[in-house]
Amino acid sequence: MSADFRADRVGSALRGENPTVLRRLRAGFAVIGDVQHLPGYCVLITDTPGTDQLTDLPPDRQLVFLEDMAVLGRAVAAVCARRDPGFRRINLEIQGNTDAFLHAHVTPRYDWEPADIVGWPAALHHWTGRVDPAQHELGPRHDELRAELVAEIDRQRGPGTIVD
Repeated sequence: MSADFRADRVGSALRGENPTVLRRLRAGFAVIGDVQHLPGYCVLITDTPGTDQLTDLPPDRQLVFLEDMAVLGRAVAAVCARRDPGFRRINLEIQGNTDAFLHAHVTPRYDWEPADIVGWPAALHHWTGRVDPAQHELGPRHDELRAELVAEIDRQRGPGTIVD
């Protein structure tokens, strides 16, 4: 996977060049995380270049972004629950401390996570050096997961809401 899209995730998604895009939603793009440290990890990214945080959007677009985040959250939860009996819950987070564009993390959490991490933000996996990008990098072994996520996103959006 080329790293070029990482320099401009929003622009590359708008140009159809971001290989992590699963589906276009109403206020952004559902993307699968390019590091799958927790299977099913996804991100909703804005479709509005220059938008740094939720409050940069007009109120009506803020609500649509949050609705899209909920759709993606339901889809990830459904897929992860079917795939892994250790699935516990979904964490939804808008932080924006590192990447200066509006995005929401949709992180599945599992019972099999280490006890010292399971009750904390999932980023602790990274902060404590427990994520090996070579081992968890998105690749062909995730094709089935991607397909399941796309199908579930489509189910969660319902008829008449397909954007792409």
